[in-house]
Amino acid sequence: MEVRYCLSCGHQLEIRNIGGENRKACPSCSYVFWGNYSIGVGALIIKDEKILLVRRSQNPGKGLWTNPGGYIEQHESIEKTIIREVFEETSITAKVNGIIAVGDMPRDVHNVYLVFLMDYVEGDPHPDNVEVDGAGFFSLEEMDSMNVAELTRELARIAFEQPSHGLKSNPVKMVSLPTYGLYGIQSLV
Repeated sequence: MEVRYCLSCGHQLEIRNIGGENRKACPSCSYVFWGNYSIGVGALIIKDEKILLVRRSQNPGKGLWTNPGGYIEQHESIEKTIIREVFEETSITAKVNGIIAVGDMPRDVHNVYLVFLMDYVEGDPHPDNVEVDGAGFFSLEEMDSMNVAELTRELARIAFEQPSHGLKSNPVKMVSLPTYGLYGIQSLV
């Protein structure tokens, strides 16, 4: 979908060179359209030497086995998003351990994908039968004979290496930015 009008005041946008790039900007106010973005999250959850996978029942990826995940909601933290998405798709309760991978797919809607290593808490995998029609824990050997998405195979390899580090949530809340979430590398000491 092409943006033609200012999201702030409604005037038709024009093309202006801003920072060396042609951008859509409003001639009436200070609004600049910086682009369309989506932020996706994915979960890597291992239990008893097996990883949680779901079979997509919708496109993109219909019929492929992938790690559970989805897209963040406008006023939802990324940590709450991945916990919710895992539970909605699989009925599994899990908690965030850290971020161990970041995907970047520049295109008309620039997609950023944050991959969380999560700790299994409880539940048996059951598909939601809306977004996914299969859910279960599978070994790497079982995955060899399954229709697993290429990205998920690579993420499973990372998860089974059991990384001991990654980006961890910083529990310090900032007064000036009360809803800001910050992930960083934690001190190994």
